[in-house]
Amino acid sequence: MSLPATIPAPPISIAGFKDVYRVPRVEEALSELQELGAGASEALRATYVRMIRTGGQRFVIKPSALPDIDALIGELPNFEEPLEDIRKQLALCLSSDDPLELEPILLLGDPGIGKTHFARRLSKLLGTGYNFIGMSSLTAGWILSGASAQWKNAKPGKVFDALVNGDYANPVIVVDEIDKAGGDAQYDPLGSLYTLLEHDTAAEFIDEFAEVPIDASDVVWIATANDARSIPEPILNRMNVYAIEAPDEEGARRIARSIYGELRGEHAWGRAFPEELAGDSLDRLGRMKPREMRRMMLAAFGNAKLAGRNEVLPEDIADDRVAKKARIGF
Repeated sequence: MSLPATIPAPPISIAGFKDVYRVPRVEEALSELQELGAGASEALRATYVRMIRTGGQRFVIKPSALPDIDALIGELPNFEEPLEDIRKQLALCLSSDDPLELEPILLLGDPGIGKTHFARRLSKLLGTGYNFIGMSSLTAGWILSGASAQWKNAKPGKVFDALVNGDYANPVIVVDEIDKAGGDAQYDPLGSLYTLLEHDTAAEFIDEFAEVPIDASDVVWIATANDARSIPEPILNRMNVYAIEAPDEEGARRIARSIYGELRGEHAWGRAFPEELAGDSLDRLGRMKPREMRRMMLAAFGNAKLAGRNEVLPEDIADDRVAKKARIGF
């Protein structure tokens, strides 16, 4: 059975507004900062001025009807369990005036099986923003919660950035490879998650740089990990945990078809290419891990154009693993 290259467009989302911070509180903080005179942080002053100028209102999104979860399950069959739970939560949301609200999700599984791709596709289906925070190479405790403006080169954390500098009060925020977050007892990168994963405390989240309350209570949290044993128990207790298996051969082909359609639809040049990826090319792309597919497919589009074609052939899809092996032992 042939599946569509992309899942159907989600229902038009209802966009209300919500204050993610209170401008009078920012004005008060700016006034206090200016009283410090020459010793005040210029970066913090500029942040307050920008917050006052843009205002605290952001879009708060909820679908106008139940999105086509079945289509996304067909595209990503190894994510059926979390998607079925999301379907139930969305049904409750649609039965009231409440904004979109999903329980925090932790996806456990081997590297490269499509966990991050799932999060990106879910944000598109819901019609909200998407933010990615990679934790594997980070040891600084301020990555989520910001660093005090008293420190040189300090800046706000990623949560502040997503809500204050973004368009949505309820974006999807992905914390990738949460089990690999480094740090120590004093600068724990995950420390702020204890606050952020609880609805009530997240509503008064304090970024250590800005030091004004930010309402992060509507954020859709998706964390990914390879091994739950490295994740603190209080974090696990605050999330719905799902063990994700690698896709089978047909599942990998579906993911490959989805990534082809997604990249084709994201770019104006994509309209010149066929709606479906040809079978031999699809087979070649489907043999790769989902993590590799997007990068290799984008390169394949470029290879086809360089060859003067508007169709991706199997030879356009280079297998990185083969190429790397060929370079070893030169």
